[in-house]
Amino acid sequence: MVELYRKIRESKLPWFLFYIGLTIELGMVIIDKSNYVNPIEGYLFRITFLIFALKLMFTGYSIKEWVVIFFLEVIGFISYRATGENDIIRIVTFVAACKDIPLKQMIRYAFYITTAGCVMIVLLAVTGIYGDMSLTLDYGRGYEQTRYTLGMGHPNALSCMFLMLLAMGIYTFSERMKWYSYLFLMLLNVGVFWLTDSKTSMLITTLLLMGTFVITYSKFLREKWFVYACGLLIFVLCIAFSVDAAVNAQNVREAKWNESYYGEARFDAHVVGLLRIDEQINGRIVSLTNSENKDGTIETWSMFSCPNNMTYYFDMGWVKLFYRYGVIPGILYCIANLALLWQFYRKKDAFGLVIFSVLAIYSVVEAHLFSVYVGRNFLLMMMGSYLLTGQDIIPVAQKPSTVVNQE
Repeated sequence: MVELYRKIRESKLPWFLFYIGLTIELGMVIIDKSNYVNPIEGYLFRITFLIFALKLMFTGYSIKEWVVIFFLEVIGFISYRATGENDIIRIVTFVAACKDIPLKQMIRYAFYITTAGCVMIVLLAVTGIYGDMSLTLDYGRGYEQTRYTLGMGHPNALSCMFLMLLAMGIYTFSERMKWYSYLFLMLLNVGVFWLTDSKTSMLITTLLLMGTFVITYSKFLREKWFVYACGLLIFVLCIAFSVDAAVNAQNVREAKWNESYYGEARFDAHVVGLLRIDEQINGRIVSLTNSENKDGTIETWSMFSCPNNMTYYFDMGWVKLFYRYGVIPGILYCIANLALLWQFYRKKDAFGLVIFSVLAIYSVVEAHLFSVYVGRNFLLMMMGSYLLTGQDIIPVAQKPSTVVNQE
């Protein structure tokens, strides 16, 4: 049995299992971005969990890694008992299954599959076969606008997928990027902004292009510790602002009401400052108080969340992390992000740093990365590749070629 286990581990079966599961997960992301409602989504989640669990069984881990995996699976089980959803169990299993799969190979595959899916959605909408080309709504500016969706249901979804594809593409092909590549991508960014009128995504995408452009042509910065320290500062500030917004959301709402009726906020400078920021992010802070329970505010957070928190949606990503999954899982995810940031510094992965920092900022106002869809958050692939590097407790005679040829 031991010899059979060794042969399976040395074969390409674990590699195939991982990519079968990843393909299904990415397919669900694409379906979610279209107008189609997936009737068998729950069954597919179970299937991908079993596939990644099999990949995990045929992968070597150190004792320390097994302890961490077991601990996180226990946290996932507690979350499942508290909320009725198995998101954390699936996420932990996926991250663990990423070990021994080349990182850029994973992200390149995700980039190709997601790009193909998005192109298909756009083509179906443009040709009139399936999906709407545009959507007319009041987007929080006091008047109705018509913005293009190109089959993705909402203009913000279109601009969001463009940003994610750009981030994956730049990370995959970072060493081949030239100045004219960035110029072309910036023109595409302007075009997407013209279609969607999504200022936030346009600014975040511009920040991504500027950051990676600087890293491309200032290679000496890749070795400097202060660059990575800036990434840490950005991450901490994003979390701190999100927590502050959840704490003061009701005060911001009252300050806004006071300004409307009394001409002044009648709050201290801190709350007024949050109000001014909220005006620039289309009322996302105030939106946390829109429901009867004020879902998303600090009062609705708990250690491991509850079933009611799994069905209410809002835009602020970091707030959603703590609201949807609970304070303890949220803190553990932040610790994993800090560990990933440390690995970026150790490996001098400056492109990973820029993408990490940009997505941290983006997650302040958008919740794309925090959902039931594992394939949305490619930072999970980075965590699995960078954080699981210990020595196998059952060494094999020879690793398969797909593992040795790290990129």
